[in-house]
Amino acid sequence: MTENGNARTSRRTLLLAAGSAGVAALAAACSGPATTRGAAGRPEGPASPAPHATPTGTGPSTPACVLTTEAGQGPYYLDLDRVRSDITEGRAGVPFRLDLTVLRASAGCRPVAGATVDIWHADSSGTYSTGKDTFLRGTQLTDAAGRCTFRTIVPGWYRGLAPHIHFKVRPDRHTETTSQFFFPEELLLRVYALQPYARRKAPAHPNTRDSRYRDSGAAMTLTPSPDAGGYRAAFTVGIG
Repeated sequence: MTENGNARTSRRTLLLAAGSAGVAALAAACSGPATTRGAAGRPEGPASPAPHATPTGTGPSTPACVLTTEAGQGPYYLDLDRVRSDITEGRAGVPFRLDLTVLRASAGCRPVAGATVDIWHADSSGTYSTGKDTFLRGTQLTDAAGRCTFRTIVPGWYRGLAPHIHFKVRPDRHTETTSQFFFPEELLLRVYALQPYARRKAPAHPNTRDSRYRDSGAAMTLTPSPDAGGYRAAFTVGIG
């Protein structure tokens, strides 16, 4: 498979239907991350404390946040609005937990609450869900601390591209950021030696053959650590 072309990018259902009160209620039920046009992020350790964001220049507790590198959404984005934290739908693979925090850099790194966040990626065989299938896709709303969590699996590889997780963040009806997370190559090679990934022979260098990884991998590569038979990573996304 290759990723080229663009898919429909509207994801307004939650924000339009909920309004401010509805968003607050949904955020309490299902937390989620975010990023905005021109945003950038930084990886964190897996047990990162909640950010204590304060207005710019008011004190040393202000967390560092930068604007995140944007990337195309590829042809496999679907506007499903499936609000859920666990997106596996029984897909086999090494468990992976992704904790996201969305901060607004232009407002002193304040948390962004109620932002709609989507992630989507390939399964262990390098296949995306299409048509009526919805595996490995999901939406969350960020909570009052700008945080959300997704439970999924480490994505498989497919020809020409570094393994990745796509994400799209919509802090409001008019603004969005689309980008992708990469994985350390040594971790991918360990995972791809396990079943069900080992059903296909993985490339010797799954990351460096991809120009997108060479361009933005330094900023957008996660730092996973072992967690309950799988891995866990956290990332802070700064939006404008």
